[in-house]
Amino acid sequence: MRRIINSTYITLDGVIENPAWTMPYFDDEAAAFAGTQTDAADALLLGRKTYEGFASAWPTRDESDPSTGAAYFNNVKKWVASTTLTNPEWKNSEVLQGDVIEAVTKLKAAEGRDILMYGYGVLTDTLVKAGLVDEVRFWIHPVFVGGPSVSAPLADARTTLTLADTKVMKSGVIIATYTPAAAG
Repeated sequence: MRRIINSTYITLDGVIENPAWTMPYFDDEAAAFAGTQTDAADALLLGRKTYEGFASAWPTRDESDPSTGAAYFNNVKKWVASTTLTNPEWKNSEVLQGDVIEAVTKLKAAEGRDILMYGYGVLTDTLVKAGLVDEVRFWIHPVFVGGPSVSAPLADARTTLTLADTKVMKSGVIIATYTPAAAG
């Protein structure tokens, strides 16, 4: 069975939106970890907001430069969970049809490698509660940026996770990997 891995950049004050603040911390070490994630994944699963942000950014990047990651993001299979997006134009993108839990359950059961998600929003929260997310990796950045925090759009989110691993980078970024807590 395929695994769903969520990878989310977050500040110390809980901001995940518009992660331009990650750039000073995206060094060779972060690029290597990010490359390990994409090497293990043959598909992306995105909510509509993340899809729109990615679809406006990645196609403009140089695919001939391996350090940009653009070749991966532009060519990998992308599934989008949305009730409003009907005809995604970004290469290899498809909107999931029907109930999102049923659709993602089928994706996990299909042959393939990991399915990678970015950003922790409504879609991830829904899938965690349904037991479909295998790992959540928070890239905790040593910065406060102000503005809406992750808790704003997820006011009703109640989930318990178990720490599975930590990686402390030279830049001060901590990648905390969690798995769903055992029901008990």
